[in-house]
Amino acid sequence: MSTEAVSHQKLLRLFAAIGPYLRSEQSSQNGYFFDCLAVCVSAKVEPEKREFWGWWLELVPRSDQHFEFYYRLGHFGGEGEWQEREIPRKHEEEIARTLRDFYDKLAVCLDDLSFSAGPAPELGDKHLLSPA
Repeated sequence: MSTEAVSHQKLLRLFAAIGPYLRSEQSSQNGYFFDCLAVCVSAKVEPEKREFWGWWLELVPRSDQHFEFYYRLGHFGGEGEWQEREIPRKHEEEIARTLRDFYDKLAVCLDDLSFSAGPAPELGDKHLLSPA
């Protein structure tokens, strides 16, 4: 199967079924945006103004059967924007776990469609989703 044979709407439905990661309003046929608010900075703040540590990932079609991904780790502020920042050491493991869990689910979804995904060159050889 190819990305041309699978409609953008079908991919949105399949990606949404993975869990609460897909941001369809920030996705298009040119790329899909996922994120995870993994660790709340402070639960004492009003829900609309809470800040989180987590990750965001962009998945971009590069050929008929291959996607390329790029992710970043950082801070999601009360104004609703991601900023790349160093993760506090005490939260690193949880954020890495949620990213790997998501990627495992995404890989199964892509494999079911006979698609593959690989890291963007900017990620280099050693990153959180590198093969063990």
